Amino acid sequence: MSEGFNTAFMLLAVGMITVFTILALIVIFGNILILFVNKFIPEAKVKAVVSRATQGSIDPQKLAVIVSAVDVVTEGRAKVTSITKAE
Repeated sequence: MSEGFNTAFMLLAVGMITVFTILALIVIFGNILILFVNKFIPEAKVKAVVSRATQGSIDPQKLAVIVSAVDVVTEGRAKVTSITKAE
């Protein structure tokens, strides 16, 4: 009976160590990939475009509030390109 428990605990230990090692490698290589991409691949330039139709149909102060709210909520990662009225 003792030999069976020893084998079971050995398999348990090897399995847990293997899973932990693979997950650690995924995290490490994922972070390295993120750092590499952020360093060597430039971010796409996105122009903030507001169409003339949008400017005429919405109050400029409301437009400024919407644009600043989107900027705050997304921490500068998103830009307002157009605003249309939902029906």
